Amino acid sequence: MNSAGLLCETERPWHSPFLIGVSGGTASGKSTVCAKIMELLGQNKVDHHQRKVTIVSQDSFYRVLTPEQKAKALKGQYNFDHPDAFDTELMCQTLKDIVEGKVVEVPTYDFVTHSRLPEKICVYPADVVLFEGILVFYTQEVRDMFHMKLFVDTDSDVRLSRRVLRDMRRGRDLEQILTQYTTFVKPAFEEFCLPTKKYADVIIPRGVDNMVAINLIVQHIQDILNGDICKWQRGSVNGHAHGRSLKRGVAEHSEKSSGGGSMPVKRPLLEPSTRPH
Repeated sequence: MNSAGLLCETERPWHSPFLIGVSGGTASGKSTVCAKIMELLGQNKVDHHQRKVTIVSQDSFYRVLTPEQKAKALKGQYNFDHPDAFDTELMCQTLKDIVEGKVVEVPTYDFVTHSRLPEKICVYPADVVLFEGILVFYTQEVRDMFHMKLFVDTDSDVRLSRRVLRDMRRGRDLEQILTQYTTFVKPAFEEFCLPTKKYADVIIPRGVDNMVAINLIVQHIQDILNGDICKWQRGSVNGHAHGRSLKRGVAEHSEKSSGGGSMPVKRPLLEPSTRPH
């Protein structure tokens, strides 16, 4: 890193970041939700050195494939939705370095060639870090690092249609996409991703279309950025107090939306994580 970069880092006081995990099924809108949060916080156009909020994707931590695995991947016969597809050790170490306020280099993964690119992404210290991916709650060591956990809950038909369009843009044919979905993606979601929904502090139905939910989360993050940044460090372990306070805010908003009376709200904007699957 050049001297200007070092100077920039020394100008900012260091503190352990508030780490938010964002999970959900394939094409549920996790990255879109994170991008919208960044946009509403006015952080999407801020220089990387000065950002108070940053996003890291679990997709960056796919393992380097052997020639045999890569050949299967090009035919749509490799399971990218299984926990073993990720380099969990590298992911854990990277998150630990982020928590310690270090500048980290995150791999860049090419979904067309199914390989890591030589270029890496530098992630600089930030006050709030959003870590998104399909299995970010699966490994306990990773899950326990989060101060808040969000689950983006989108209808399976919507997710499938989005995935088909996305993968076709990557040059894959429809038959291969659908075969991969029914063989690997759907079973892996039901076995590995969906069961982790119970760990979420807040569940966001309909993803980024649920702007009331997004705005409530943005306000919560804004309170952390504007207030005493250390106040959450004095709260409950793993940010459970934050999850409860945000749910309480949603409940109060729901009461106001229903006129403040005893009429029940038909559908919660953010579902509590205690709801059965």
